[in-house]
Parts: sequence; structure tokens; C-alpha cells
Amino acid sequence: MDSYKKIKLARLPKYRRELVSIGKMRLLRTLSTMVKKRLFYGKTQYCPVCQSSIRGFLNFGYIQKVWCPICISMSWHRLAWLFLQQKTDLFNESPKKMLHIAPEMGLESRFKTIANLDYLTADLSDPHCMVKMDITNIQYPDNSFDVLYCSHVLEHVPNDRKAMRELNRVLKPDGWAILMVPLAVDKTIEDPVETSPAERERRFGRHDHVRHYGLDFKERLEKEGFKVEVTWATQLASSDDIYRMGLSERGAVFFCRKGGHDRIPLCMNAERTQSNKIIT
Repeated sequence: MDSYKKIKLARLPKYRRELVSIGKMRLLRTLSTMVKKRLFYGKTQYCPVCQSSIRGFLNFGYIQKVWCPICISMSWHRLAWLFLQQKTDLFNESPKKMLHIAPEMGLESRFKTIANLDYLTADLSDPHCMVKMDITNIQYPDNSFDVLYCSHVLEHVPNDRKAMRELNRVLKPDGWAILMVPLAVDKTIEDPVETSPAERERRFGRHDHVRHYGLDFKERLEKEGFKVEVTWATQLASSDDIYRMGLSERGAVFFCRKGGHDRIPLCMNAERTQSNKIIT
């Protein structure tokens, strides 16, 4: 982002608040995990991504108590991690090729430790990713990946339906994808041609969003060729654990397969499927 654009965005109250949070994140990233765990140790809350007991999650802009000071995971990252542990075969010994769009630091570091996972990160503008990728025009052939992970990306993409079709195209017939977006309304509201950052923030919550997704996100995915199963936070954790892990009860995971493929991979760890309680 060029300096002129940053100056214009600094006029937006929400953006200014987020800059403060981003500054804290960058500062904490310079500290070792051991130091951070000592600084923020507590028994009130727990992050399942980095397995840290902490005294509380931190605010991001106007969003209260949402990110982990140890691994920088947001609430939706922690929800996805629980789903991956409880409902998928990601952690078994079978080889898999995974594409992670716009990788989040906390999850990326965990994915890299999984044995037999051929892991690829991609983004349109992040130079730290392995490849540069426009998800409306993915440069890989059909049926390339066993696993796709794309979280809180599609609300930024003007032609999200084309992106959905591309993700479906590169997914293997027996593969699966996790696609997540912020759910703000009952029915999707969008304006892909709106370019004013101030108007986008007013209408869609952030200066770089082009829509508010609603509960019809599932139908939107299905129209572009996916078979979709929706899992809510309340199906993955008890109410006590939802609070303890800083999750949102409105959080949802959209588990997708190519249309016509009904098999849902189950977690290979039986202990994880026996209880929603999180053991630390």
C-alpha cells in the first residue's frame, strides 16, 4: 500500500484503531513464545492453536477480546483449528497437498509441522507467501489439491463467484475445503463496484470489504459447484469452552466438497471425537 493511500485511510476511525492493534501484534511478534507465555500467563482463557493458558485475549480495533497475544490467532482461526482437529483427517498419516490462501501466522506455523503435508501458501500481495496468486485465476491445473483453506478472504474479492469456481476447479474430486467469511446479516448485501474506502467501511464494516455475507453464503457456494456442510461453534465446544477459547457463537465453518462427493472425513484421533471439552 502506497503512502498516499495510507494517509487517506488514516482519516477513517476504525482504520486508526486497527493500526494501534497491528502495532501491538508486530511488537509481540519480536518476542519469543516463552517470553510471551510468561507475560500473559493466566487461567481465565485458553488458545487451542498455540495451546497457551492466558489471562485474556486482546482487542483488535473495536472488536473486543479477539486475538491471542501468543500466536496472534483470531477467534475464527481458533474455531477453524477445532474443526480441523475434530472433524477432518488432516492430521492422519496419509499424504496431502494443501493450498492455504492468505495464510495467518498462527495457523501457518502449525500447518508446517504436520507430517506428510505438502503445504503451499499463496496471496495476491503478501511477499512472504510461497506464490503470488489471484484466486479468480488460479495458475494450477484442475484437481491439484487435497485440501484448501481460505478464511476471511472472499469478502475482499469483487467477483467472489469466479473465485469459488476456481477453488472448486483445483480441488481434487475426493478433497475438501474450508471456506470461512464473517457473517454479519441474514442475506448477503454487496456492491463490488463501490471503491470509496469510507463508504465500504460504512456499508460493509471495513474499508477493503465489498460485501456483508449472510447465512445464504452456503447457497452461494453450492451454486458454484460445492457440496457444503455448515458447523457452528456451539457444535464444536461447550458454552464454557466457547468463552474460554474466545470464540463467537455466531462463528461458522463451511466445509466443502465437490458436488456429488458425499464422504465427510472423520478425525482419526478417537479421543478428540468423544468430547467437546478441551483438555489442557
